[in-house]
Amino acid sequence: MNTPNIPNQAGLTTEQFAQATGNRPGSIRTHLCERGSYYGIKPKKLPNGRLLWPPDAIERLLDAAES
Repeated sequence: MNTPNIPNQAGLTTEQFAQATGNRPGSIRTHLCERGSYYGIKPKKLPNGRLLWPPDAIERLLDAAES
């Protein structure tokens, strides 16, 4: 799985996170809203309301899936 190019390593947008994990952005937002995290991964909420997911989130998700 390819990690999207991140110009500043601050984090992934929800769209980048969804594309990298093979999901739709709306599905990720819904899961986050209903459960408080996306399979244990919590994004940082910016003042403008956007979400930034940790840069290592994709690797953490894949590691959890393999276990």
